[in-house]
Amino acid sequence: MGIVIAVISGKGGVGKTTTTANLGVGIAQNGKKCVVVDFDIGQRNLDMHLGLENRVVYDMVHVMDDGISLKQALIKSKITPNLSFLAASQTKDKSVLSSEKIKVMIEELKKDFDYVILDAPAGIESGYEHTIEFADRAIVVVNPEVSSIRDSDRAIGILDSKSQKVKEGKEVEKYLIINRIDPKMVQSGEMLSSEDILDILNIPLIGKIPEDKGIIEASNQGKPIILSKDSAAAQAYTRVSKRLCNEKVDFVDVENHAKGFMSKIKGIFK
Repeated sequence: MGIVIAVISGKGGVGKTTTTANLGVGIAQNGKKCVVVDFDIGQRNLDMHLGLENRVVYDMVHVMDDGISLKQALIKSKITPNLSFLAASQTKDKSVLSSEKIKVMIEELKKDFDYVILDAPAGIESGYEHTIEFADRAIVVVNPEVSSIRDSDRAIGILDSKSQKVKEGKEVEKYLIINRIDPKMVQSGEMLSSEDILDILNIPLIGKIPEDKGIIEASNQGKPIILSKDSAAAQAYTRVSKRLCNEKVDFVDVENHAKGFMSKIKGIFK
């Protein structure tokens, strides 16, 4: 059975969908069968990141409510045959989701894929709760800024109280990706360092993604940055993908041993 990973953050705009697209490609390039699922009902974007927006005919609501099979709704990636995509509905809202239907859909996906990656919507309301409900693991994506860390802390709290695994007395494994790291800003004390963030959230680090202006252009073109081998961000996403596939990969310092500025935010997370 496949592993279900929810990509979460709480706050919008931190790079969840970019992360989902790039890790999906990276995992598939490592020889694993992977499906990425857009859970942002009414505001899907993952299809554009993967360059598949013109190929969407059916979405997850068609599968759950209209008798459309997963085979009909799943779209094969143009990048690698190991990657598939399931779209969110653009015409419905999150009220159409139900735990029973989602469970059936995810169990079916787990039969056919090694990794099922769920791209959570922004916020911590019902759409988010449905995304994390049946997850085995969660990747928490944060930017090195106080508001992002605080929102992620709240999202983790909901994950640790409302996921099915927790209700069964088990634990959802959580891993941290720190996105959009600017070494100069960290060094000058304008941005939190990785050490600062790890002290606050206290979950294992799985990746550091440096700021890369090429990400926006790559997303607009529907070609995930991981395909640009000369990009520092691409190399970082490749390392994270290998770690998710249980390869041992050393961390690369993208901050130049920055000290951060914990003293400036003392008390915010108490």
